[in-house]
Amino acid sequence: MTVEQTPQEEAQPQIALRTPGWGTTATILVLCVLFAAGAAALVYFGINSRTAAASALAKQVKEDAVLTVSVVHPKVGGADEEVVLPGNTQAFTDSPIYARTTGYLKKWYVDIGTHVTAGELLAEIDAPELDHQLQQAKADLETANANLKLAQSTADRWQFLLKTQSVSRQETDEKTGDLNAKKAMVDASANAVHRLEDLQSYEKVTAPFDGVITARNTDVGALIDAGANTPARELFHLAATKQLRVFVNVPEPYNRAAQNGAHATLQLSEFPGRTFTGTLVRNANAIDTASRTLLVEVDVDNPTGELLPGAYISVHLKLPGRAGHGLTIPANTILFRSEGLRVGVVREGHAQLVPITVGRDYGNELEVVSGLTMRDQLISNPADSLVSGEAVRVTSSEGSVK
Repeated sequence: MTVEQTPQEEAQPQIALRTPGWGTTATILVLCVLFAAGAAALVYFGINSRTAAASALAKQVKEDAVLTVSVVHPKVGGADEEVVLPGNTQAFTDSPIYARTTGYLKKWYVDIGTHVTAGELLAEIDAPELDHQLQQAKADLETANANLKLAQSTADRWQFLLKTQSVSRQETDEKTGDLNAKKAMVDASANAVHRLEDLQSYEKVTAPFDGVITARNTDVGALIDAGANTPARELFHLAATKQLRVFVNVPEPYNRAAQNGAHATLQLSEFPGRTFTGTLVRNANAIDTASRTLLVEVDVDNPTGELLPGAYISVHLKLPGRAGHGLTIPANTILFRSEGLRVGVVREGHAQLVPITVGRDYGNELEVVSGLTMRDQLISNPADSLVSGEAVRVTSSEGSVK
């Protein structure tokens, strides 16, 4: 007979007790091995990455320690080289106008800036004393002519009487001499009249050539004294500006540019972007010992009158080519050292300081007559600390490493 179970007994779970076995221990060992392997991999990769980073940093530092430079090559100077010199413009003909007659200014007809032609009336001078002198001289001429007629008739009469032996030869010679004296007096009186007529013509002041009035130094009623004992007073100043002269002092080293007939290019600051052409017409053919320059004259046409006398002008003269001319290098490649001029040349990855001999100075460029070849690589803007044998790295103008 079985005993029936109560509901509480049926609801209680039955717990089976188990003891640990081999499966659980193996799992723990595998996990430990995997953890150790992961830790070892982390340590390995960490050390390796740090080593690589340190190596890359050392390499970068080493590369950065090498000086990076840009280079240029020397070039052969052109067959025709140019020198720019300052010059001063002057009117082709420039003349002060003085009075030749003493008197008072009656009227003037031109002022500054007036364009006049040759023979044009500029002013009139009132000289009454001169007019009276001329009248007296004409009267003296008439008297001399009357005396000449009388002496002529007397001499002819005595010549006729001499043929009949009515008068002596001595008396005839005296009458002939008196005739010659009267002729001389007539000539003298005529010359006096002509002189005074010329002086009277100077009462009208005229322009001697075509030009423009640049100064007027008188006015109506001013005393005009043309005497030899007092300084002359300038009435007007006249300048011919259709053609101008430009005088340039060419330094002695560039006197080869002063060839008569050569063309010159002229530039003025008031005409930016414009050029004018002139011709070198003459030079002094002598070096000025004070300035060591050669004075040359360049003529330039000025039909419109836009170029003004007295202006400052830049004159571009061409230097003729010469055999065996040197190389040309930029001025920013020069190093000034106590032992002389040097340039940095890149040779086999290292900088070498090379001494040079300089010829002419063109401003931004220099002529080098010895020390370099066309194949040399010159360091642009070299550092003052640059020394021979220093390692350098060359970059092109685009920045790519060569």
